[in-house]
Amino acid sequence: MNLFLVITGAAIGAPLRYLSDRAIQSRHDTIFPWGTFAVNVLGSLILGIITGAVTSGGASPQVQLAVGTGFCGALTTYSTFSYETLRLLEGDARFFAAATIVASIVAGLGSAFLGVTISQAIWS
Repeated sequence: MNLFLVITGAAIGAPLRYLSDRAIQSRHDTIFPWGTFAVNVLGSLILGIITGAVTSGGASPQVQLAVGTGFCGALTTYSTFSYETLRLLEGDARFFAAATIVASIVAGLGSAFLGVTISQAIWS
C-alpha cells in the first residue's frame, strides 16, 4: 500500500513538474532557470506544510507518503537544478549560476520553514 501511495503521488507530480517548468520558462526571456526554481520552491513549501501537518497530527503518515514523498519528490528536481547550474557555468554565465544556487537554497529552505509554520499554526 505504501508503494502505491508514493507511485500515485509521483504520477501526478512528474508531469506537473514538466508542464509547469515549460510554461514558466517560456514566459521569461532569460537564461535564469525560472521554471525549475519555481517548482522547487513550490515543492519545498508543500513539503513543509505536509511535514508540519503530520507532526502536528493534522495529517496521516499515508498523506506524507503520497504527497511528501511521491508528489513532492517528483515535482521537485535536484538533478535538473544541478544540470542547469552546470550549463550556466559552461556558458560563462557565472552570475546566473551563483544566483541560481543562492536563490534556490534560500528560497527552498525558507518556503519549507514557512510551510511548517503555517501547518503548525493551523493544526496546533
